[in-house]
Amino acid sequence: MSEEKKIAGIYIRVSTEDQVREGFSLAEQKEKLLQLCKFKEYEVFRVYEDAGISAKNIKDRPAFQEMLADMKQGKINYIVAYKLDRVTRSVRDLEELIAQLELYNTYLVCDKDEVRKWLKEQ
Repeated sequence: MSEEKKIAGIYIRVSTEDQVREGFSLAEQKEKLLQLCKFKEYEVFRVYEDAGISAKNIKDRPAFQEMLADMKQGKINYIVAYKLDRVTRSVRDLEELIAQLELYNTYLVCDKDEVRKWLKEQ
């Protein structure tokens, strides 16, 4: 039985307020996540970057939408982010995202938060 390839889409985002308040730039997130992927032996498909965009909703983030489209096309099966709040700050969007991850057998990995595999019980 061959092991499934782990192909990651790295998602980085910063709103201007985040960068001022917490000081983690896009470059810092990217560097940390590339190191994480190397450590976990994920193949990096692409880095998706939304700069200066709030996490209030998923729909208004072009790079995030491109990443979801790539997931649906089977180009990635891991989404790697620095923290869960880089992905979303909305509970409703998180629930919707989890449903999408389950549907497309995709894992969400956050470097600074514990996030487990999101798959429905068979």
